[in-house]
Amino acid sequence: MKLTLPKIRLYTIILILIVVSFGGGVWLGKRDVSLQAEGLKSKITISRNIPERHADVDFNLFWEVWDRLEGSYFDKSKVDKAKMVYGAISGMVSAVGDPYTVFLPPEEQKRTKEDLGGEFEGVGIQIGFKGTQLAVIAPLEGTPAFKADVKAGDYIVGIKDKNKNLELGTVGVSLPDAVNAIRGPAGTAVALILTREGVDKPFEVEIVREKIDVPSVILTKEGEISHLKLLKFGDQTDGEWDKAIANIKKQNPKGLILDLRNNPGGYLNGAVTVAGEFITRGNAVLREDSKGTRTGIAVNGKGQLINTPLVVLVNKGSASASEIVAGALKDYGRAKIVGTKTFGKGTIQESIDLGEAGIHITTERWLTPNGTWVNTVGLTPDVEVEDDVKTEEDEQVEAALQLLK
Repeated sequence: MKLTLPKIRLYTIILILIVVSFGGGVWLGKRDVSLQAEGLKSKITISRNIPERHADVDFNLFWEVWDRLEGSYFDKSKVDKAKMVYGAISGMVSAVGDPYTVFLPPEEQKRTKEDLGGEFEGVGIQIGFKGTQLAVIAPLEGTPAFKADVKAGDYIVGIKDKNKNLELGTVGVSLPDAVNAIRGPAGTAVALILTREGVDKPFEVEIVREKIDVPSVILTKEGEISHLKLLKFGDQTDGEWDKAIANIKKQNPKGLILDLRNNPGGYLNGAVTVAGEFITRGNAVLREDSKGTRTGIAVNGKGQLINTPLVVLVNKGSASASEIVAGALKDYGRAKIVGTKTFGKGTIQESIDLGEAGIHITTERWLTPNGTWVNTVGLTPDVEVEDDVKTEEDEQVEAALQLLK
């Protein structure tokens, strides 16, 4: 089978963390594909000619299975060539065993791009893998999942949706399949079967999906301290960030809390810009390729808050781009990091457009300026403080306020 891929490499660096209702990690690049099959806008050309560079690969078994399925399967309406091609590609990609290296058929690719724009229909969580288990990275504040008390660190062991006639266990599930199961139209319900640290048995949470418009930035004031909550690094973040910084300068606070809790990441250049508001020299992050070659990405912000006393809040829902910001500010001694250990997402993905489909391929890893790799272990805060959900107070904010007095 030949998939034509004209090389149109547009290198945009994106921090992809998770797909769900958000993508996550670091993506680089683009290309094109084609598939001729009914009902698809994307064009995929199916050919049995083997490219010369793959002449040593035996595709006979593939085509034998294809022919037997096409010729012998009793329900011909189920033999969809487009789905067969997409399924074969998905299987090939998943064979490398990396949950963040994924193939995205057109609908999933469209959703991923919409999510970074901040508008989607769903429950409002970011999901990823802790080891091999599907887990909640972060519920987005104010969303149905947040209101249903879904928490960062919950493991998702099952997904049920009566409207889809779906009951799915998550052992061995791919990230795109999990996303498809959880996502759905506003007004419909999905049930998540969760396990949680400190809770003996799995429990079920039913959530009604909504149309969600997620802001990137929320600015409030705690007395003489500004509290800037950064929810994601998405398409709208730069504009919202600039407005927030202008308002902070008007407030002229004695200190600033940069709240990165439950921020699952987003665009890498956004993280570099945010770090550059507080530090004006050095690298915000290091990239390392498969040969061990490291390349620094210098801070490029405006340094508008360079002299403002700063505390950064993190928790287990802080990942990717938010870990880059926290890691840089920690390494340079620019801020005290308060909260709990972060998620630990330290790899970079290349994002390639294949017509209307797409693929994310892990190509590099990222490290903090001092060379720390947070992958799977997370970033340890300077001051560890748990937020007690049984109290009305936000213990982590209170700890930050004490440090800024």
